[in-house]
Amino acid sequence: MIVTPKKFLGQHFLKDLNIAQSIADSLAITEPTNVLEIGPGMGVLTQFLLKNPQINLKVVELDRESVVYLNENFPELQGRILAEDFLKLDLNNLFDGAPFCVIGNYPYNISSQIFFKVLEYRDRVPVCSGMIQKEVAERIASKPNCKAYGILSVLLQAFYDIEYLFTVHEYVFDPPPKVKSAVIRMRRNNVQKLDCDETLFIKVVKTAFNQRRKMLRNSIAMLVPKDCALMQDPIVTKRPEQLGVQDFVNLTNRIEQEMK
Repeated sequence: MIVTPKKFLGQHFLKDLNIAQSIADSLAITEPTNVLEIGPGMGVLTQFLLKNPQINLKVVELDRESVVYLNENFPELQGRILAEDFLKLDLNNLFDGAPFCVIGNYPYNISSQIFFKVLEYRDRVPVCSGMIQKEVAERIASKPNCKAYGILSVLLQAFYDIEYLFTVHEYVFDPPPKVKSAVIRMRRNNVQKLDCDETLFIKVVKTAFNQRRKMLRNSIAMLVPKDCALMQDPIVTKRPEQLGVQDFVNLTNRIEQEMK
């Protein structure tokens, strides 16, 4: 049985076993660890995860055809295949409430949503690695004052240390995607809680980057009174890509003060 790649699921099956091994190794697991693989497909990455005796593996796969294939070809996965949509999955009791790492050859069309969900469960996910579209990987790993730096960069880097590991070319997939891919690794940092209202922080970051070409004065005008003191501060003459995570924390606190 061969699984047919489905465009609507963003499936591009990796063929290169050396790359699959490198992705599996990116978690750098040397002690007993729970691992969730997202979108295993035909198990090219799964087979290497299963070979690591330290990994307690579960996989989540939406494609019914892939679920049948995995059950037929990986009997050791019996009872550990979640035939569900990861984006709708309740992760709280996935490993009886214990921490777990996340890995996968992520579908391009939902990769950003996957990382936002990981962020939501950040206190349970110490490490997340895998392969995504190169452009998205660059965006996630980008630092301030870079063109790729944006919403994903700030929100993920607030709680994770990001590493861009290596680039993957199109010809190692079936079918070949139209873009290059890349493997990244995110390690949970020591920030337990931001020193600001986190809900407002997210709103400020998204509002700022929705007008990324303009100075902050223009984008945050909808969040604060028109003639407030913040509008005279030098920070509002900057563009959002010039601000690091701590700068956005400080800006969020200033905006909260002005909103009172």
